[in-house]
Amino acid sequence: MDAKVKRAFEAGIETYAQTEQIDAAAFAVALQEAFEKEAPFLEKVQALDETFDDHQRFEELREIYFDLLMVNFFAADVQKLEEDYLDSPEWEAIEEETIDRGTELLNIFLYLQECEDDDIDPSLDDYLKEFLLVEEDEFQDEYAIYEKVIANQILVDSTFSEIHKVASSLAPHDELKELFYSIMSFFNEPYPEAEHLANYLEASANKPFDAALYQIIVNFNK
Repeated sequence: MDAKVKRAFEAGIETYAQTEQIDAAAFAVALQEAFEKEAPFLEKVQALDETFDDHQRFEELREIYFDLLMVNFFAADVQKLEEDYLDSPEWEAIEEETIDRGTELLNIFLYLQECEDDDIDPSLDDYLKEFLLVEEDEFQDEYAIYEKVIANQILVDSTFSEIHKVASSLAPHDELKELFYSIMSFFNEPYPEAEHLANYLEASANKPFDAALYQIIVNFNK
């Protein structure tokens, strides 16, 4: 497993289990086996889904860990395949089959990897304008998804409680409804200390999920 993915993988499970006060040992072992399985990507996805099916207490993390599985595939597994594999008909078919899987967190992971490669600090403005290209006419789908983020960029200089207040106001069908609080909080404080984490958790309405998600992003960024 890629080192950045492994840090995020472990932090998310540990934080979710601690906050929810449940045992994660068997789940973590089974999920790690899915990630490290020597098999085509779709077989890894099947193994991931079987693990979540067997451990329903962790269900709300399923699509988040699909994103991690995908980015781990890009970081670790692709190196073992043909050089142009991601341009192959086989990968196009996989993308088509999994088009409804995962979340916008995958873009966050890819952006943070790009920041590391370019040796720059992540910022919301850079993410929106230089990575997602939301100001370009041909990327209006991204603009639509991130419209509330774009409209509330001032929150990166605000408080966790203010971020959560805006997150709570998003419509139920908004694609970033569940992720808004964690993503905006990360860009507000990408290197949280214990006091930040306590304040973040206090403002959350879904503490296990929000705590795990923040820790996943923060640890991926280390």
